[in-house]
Amino acid sequence: MRVGINGTGLVQTASIDAIAAHAKVAAEDGFSSYWLAEHPTGGLDAMTVLTVVGLQVPEIELGTAIIPTFPRHPMVLAGQVHTLHNAIGSRFTLGIGLSHETMMAQLGIPFDRPIRHLKEYLSALMPLLNEGRVSFKGDMISCEADTFFKPEQPTPVVVAALGPQALKVAGRLSDGTTLAWVGPRTIREHIKPRITEAAVGANRAAPRIIATLPICVTNNEDTVRARISKNLKMYGELPSYKAMFEREGVSEPGELAMVGSAAKVTDLLEELAISGVTDFAASEFTTSREEGEQTRDLIKQWNLNRQGGNQQ
Repeated sequence: MRVGINGTGLVQTASIDAIAAHAKVAAEDGFSSYWLAEHPTGGLDAMTVLTVVGLQVPEIELGTAIIPTFPRHPMVLAGQVHTLHNAIGSRFTLGIGLSHETMMAQLGIPFDRPIRHLKEYLSALMPLLNEGRVSFKGDMISCEADTFFKPEQPTPVVVAALGPQALKVAGRLSDGTTLAWVGPRTIREHIKPRITEAAVGANRAAPRIIATLPICVTNNEDTVRARISKNLKMYGELPSYKAMFEREGVSEPGELAMVGSAAKVTDLLEELAISGVTDFAASEFTTSREEGEQTRDLIKQWNLNRQGGNQQ
């Protein structure tokens, strides 16, 4: 299991400089990747930010987790990806997803037939990214284009997929999934089997499974878990995440977080690796400088140990 950093907690600062500095430290600390979300109803454009980051921070993989699909036509998104590649090279992974009905309602965008939308979106997007051309006409999305971009290699695309139908589409048409608020039992019993079966059926490579969860090494486990549940309460109320909570046997975000002593957090990292996760994008949720240093030190050391030995 590779280890990266999810910097989405910094999006609310609306500061590209802050995010770039955070990504630079992540690269210096030896992490394999850096991920950033784009909030549909407020925040910076994630791909523009990652272009700036990529110009300042060499080598580390950069990725979105995620870009909502409904507000952007595949042609628009493909143009952004090709522009980013032209600026920083081919070390970008595109994470996309449907987002949530309540968030699309805030934009006045209907959340109609989401699985059909996702299937058609990928049917148009993947040829644009990988070949620079597409001829696709669907019920919801169509695109006829022969672009100026002639990609030298495919762009990896991962999809935020939680339900059985979304996992089937992601496995058949993309390179894997990017998950938030999904625990190891759910990944082992639900996510990995379904997306792998779909990928095998489509003769695709084994899917990448990227997981993001809050992490904190602390002596005040109960306090930190309670704060996570309070500050991130909305995630436990969104239907798609709520279904994953129920599968995992938890009811609040704080219960899913990787929080506790160094020994406990290490065990939780091992459990996540065993579940089938290929990449952990750590979302550091700390309440003091001491917790921040302890947490970063632990995930750095765990990552180094994995690089030096056999990785799962």
